[in-house]
Amino acid sequence: MGLATASSTDTLGSPAGHAADGPWRRLVAAHQHRLRHFIYRHIGHADDAEELVQQAFVEAVHGYYGFRKEAELSTWLYGIAKNLVRNYLSRAPQRRYEFVSDEVLLETMDTAPGPDDVLECQQALRRLNQALRELPQNMQQVLWLVGVEKLSYEAAAQQLSVPTGTVRSRVSRARSALQTRLGGLPY
Repeated sequence: MGLATASSTDTLGSPAGHAADGPWRRLVAAHQHRLRHFIYRHIGHADDAEELVQQAFVEAVHGYYGFRKEAELSTWLYGIAKNLVRNYLSRAPQRRYEFVSDEVLLETMDTAPGPDDVLECQQALRRLNQALRELPQNMQQVLWLVGVEKLSYEAAAQQLSVPTGTVRSRVSRARSALQTRLGGLPY
């Protein structure tokens, strides 16, 4: 490709001021579509890909006189495009963040309890444990069997070797005692 010297180039560095003529025209014609596809495949935005294609050709024109001809011109051009893609991806906010609508954010909202809810729950559990320890042992046992182990009154009565009515009355008295000790805290 017989290109003119740098002194005979226009502001784009095109040979003899005719960017649409000669080797540059052939270079653009031969690589424009494939280069656009190459860039688009990496960035996913058609308008930005078109801008990067143009920028790649401009940089090729500007840097041609530094081209060492150790590789094909097309390889060098794709190297320029690859560097432009890297720069674009490192700077483009849409590649770092996915912008979504408020509705999408509401759908994916975290339903886990917040720190204040966790603290409130921990404090309530401490109060409940303290209130349970203050109950008589027989009420603690019956609450454990019926409330935690989910035994029926009959099964709890059998395990404690007491009548079913005794289990019912102990559960009722234990719940009342907890409500009194804990105030409005549900049991």
